[in-house]
Amino acid sequence: MALRSKHSERNSSWVLSCEMRRFQMDSNKFFASITTGQDKPFDLLRTLYEGSIAGAAAGVIVEAVLYPIDTIKTRLQAAHGGGSIILKDLYSGLAGNLVGSLPASAICVGVYEPAKQTLLASFPEKLSALAHLTAGFIGGAASSLIRVPTEVVKQRMQTGQFASAPDAVRLIVAKEGFKGLYAGYGSFLLRDLPFDAIQFCMYEQLRIGYKLAARRELSDLETAMIGAFAGAITGAITTPLDVIKTRLMVQGSAKQYKGICDCVRTIMRQEGNRVFFKGAAPRVLWIGIGGSIFFGVLERTKQMLARRHSAVQKSPSFEQDSKP
Repeated sequence: MALRSKHSERNSSWVLSCEMRRFQMDSNKFFASITTGQDKPFDLLRTLYEGSIAGAAAGVIVEAVLYPIDTIKTRLQAAHGGGSIILKDLYSGLAGNLVGSLPASAICVGVYEPAKQTLLASFPEKLSALAHLTAGFIGGAASSLIRVPTEVVKQRMQTGQFASAPDAVRLIVAKEGFKGLYAGYGSFLLRDLPFDAIQFCMYEQLRIGYKLAARRELSDLETAMIGAFAGAITGAITTPLDVIKTRLMVQGSAKQYKGICDCVRTIMRQEGNRVFFKGAAPRVLWIGIGGSIFFGVLERTKQMLARRHSAVQKSPSFEQDSKP
């Protein structure tokens, strides 16, 4: 009995030792990206291409599905004081917005993915959250050149200033010059750069942690839930910045506000601090649902493209062409 007891203790110690080593290995991988592809050479062009396609698909679907909620949010934020909002023509400006949203989303994710891969390879594993944060910042900055004119036209149409996107572009340029299409550019960057950085970082880290805990690949539903959580939290945090951005973009040639600081001071003086969270509910709802759709479509599209690439590489014609 004593020998059996000692043998059992040794087995238990051995099992415990193995579990501890496995836990340490998993912990070291916790902050590493699931999609870094550390066992494969980094293909910049392929990552850029697949990220652009996946980003374009995800961005367009989110905009088309959730546009009415975005319209309500914009009208709430644009209304001064206790002004009422109009709940009709909620799809006003959708077509023009999709034209701009497709390339903007493609650029954002297309730049984010290779930037993420490069930074993850350069940073220590413990700083991979910083890599995700920085890559999101870079992706948002790159896409802002298209996002801002798209946002200006969209929000002017949502607030009833123009009937169509072509008319909006033509009249904005005629009255305000080309720079009118970039009205509120500073406030847009103030809102969107932190938003993109935080959302991508939170999504990536939550996804990695969940996958580590589950010890398996995530389902589409789980990916969507993580995307929804990351989107909703980020949307709530950045609502005051969104209010400032909306006010500056929809003011047009009236120039009620001279800049970001003047906008903040005027709102606080005339309407109070609570206005900075105006439209928070539809924004959190919109971005929460949008996050679930965006990241769900994004990951699914990336998987489809990866399978297609793998199938092409395994095809006889590809192997024959690859031979020297």
